[in-house]
Amino acid sequence: MKIEQVKIDKLIPYARNSRTHSDAQVAQIAASIKEFGFTNPVLIDETGSIIAGHGRVMAARKLAIADVPSIRLTHLTEAQKKAYVIADNKLALNAGWDNEMLALELAEIGELGFDLELIGFDPSEFNNTAVDYSVLDGEDIEAELDGMASGVRKAIQIEFEPEHYEEAQALVKFWRENKAYVGMMVINHLRNEKNKL
Repeated sequence: MKIEQVKIDKLIPYARNSRTHSDAQVAQIAASIKEFGFTNPVLIDETGSIIAGHGRVMAARKLAIADVPSIRLTHLTEAQKKAYVIADNKLALNAGWDNEMLALELAEIGELGFDLELIGFDPSEFNNTAVDYSVLDGEDIEAELDGMASGVRKAIQIEFEPEHYEEAQALVKFWRENKAYVGMMVINHLRNEKNKL
């Protein structure tokens, strides 16, 4: 496999791509390309149809990049192409973080004067303070939340229908055990759904 420069107008987005990219996320990718260069080639088939890299192509358009580094995957069957469109995104999502190591790296990068938002993290994700759930016991939750210190993570109540409650509880437990920031996962999903309106 070799990297070739392909005219961006020759690249064809996969019409049934199930991965979504909000304007904010495309802007993040564009900022990353400006900072680091186009380090991750787009994967295409022999016709120029995109298999992986839709977000990078959208960011390249935003930056008015005419030629995009690409790799042609001519050995894949139609079924493999369809599967890899999903696998390329899903497999990366299945990875976790070593939060202690991440905190050390982010602190050192920040000390070197690097803009941490270029890495793709929301600044609120750098806050490793404990979560205060006691506010949920109060009668006036909103007033108590507003009165809490700004550096403390806050919990909100989300209602579920009875048939969804056990699955929601299990999913939250799973992601907390895998050191994920569940609050940001919820925000990202709700933001993406809002962007579809």
